[in-house]
Amino acid sequence: MVATIHNAVKKYKHHIAMDHLSLAVTQGEVLGLLGPNGAGKSTTIRVLTGLIKADAGEVTLFGQPLRGTAREQKRRLGVVPQDLALYETLSARDNLNYFGRLYGLRGPALHRRVDEVLEAIGLSDVAGKAPKRFSGGMKRRLNIGCAIVHQPELLILDEPTVGIDPQSRNHILDFVVRMNRQGTTIVYTSHYMEEVERVCSRVLIMDDGRVIADGSVEELTRSVLFEERVTLHLKSPSPTLLEALNAVQGVTRSELDGRKLTVISTAGAANLPRLLECAAPYGILGVMSHVPTLEDAFLSLTGKKLRDVGEGD
Repeated sequence: MVATIHNAVKKYKHHIAMDHLSLAVTQGEVLGLLGPNGAGKSTTIRVLTGLIKADAGEVTLFGQPLRGTAREQKRRLGVVPQDLALYETLSARDNLNYFGRLYGLRGPALHRRVDEVLEAIGLSDVAGKAPKRFSGGMKRRLNIGCAIVHQPELLILDEPTVGIDPQSRNHILDFVVRMNRQGTTIVYTSHYMEEVERVCSRVLIMDDGRVIADGSVEELTRSVLFEERVTLHLKSPSPTLLEALNAVQGVTRSELDGRKLTVISTAGAANLPRLLECAAPYGILGVMSHVPTLEDAFLSLTGKKLRDVGEGD
């Protein structure tokens, strides 16, 4: 295993961020780490990278117990924090040179590697310019470049596409896939389910400081196939409709969002005719059945939206 956390506990006053948490990062995978706000993701990343120490439990990195002073272990690790870690007044090239030197690169080897990274992140043509003049997407790409200039074996990306344009997002996602194909093991956290579906070979879902699900995207989406989901668009919906729907045998949940009605039933309930009968008086404008997604699995397992506002972790 590239990294493991075993039975780890971390508390902040009255909040338990890691509740006897165990996980493993396997060599060569892209591991997606998901969870609602307050689930413990950020704390897990900090413990895994040695930025903070767990109150209890064991952490290993590259097969050895992780110590706060384990410089050789950390040389093999790259971290892209959610908050940009750049020197705004230095050029893009000088930023990469600086971080490369921190990891022990020198001379021609450093210059060659900086040129390779500038090309990989698509910033060769602005290498002499300072990040303070860059767009948000360009800064994010340079942030990644600074984390990979020393060619880490394990790369941890914490929300690497927050607040950027679609073109830069696609560039970063393509880059993640390319890095993984070249042999880099990656841990990826994101609030965008479609990103996780696109790049991750395995997904861990956390809640309340614990791992509550572990599997591929396909395995997790299959876990919600026991539900039938129907979406109806109505002309004049009413909350009283929810009472009628919830009384239908097999219906487990119904939600009204403006004119959109979502009804979830147990598998095999064959409720569509009954749902249409209940909804007909409210003017049915459209009906759509729903194929389960990673977000459905997430909601089924946690009962929370990924963007729910909650206590930080």
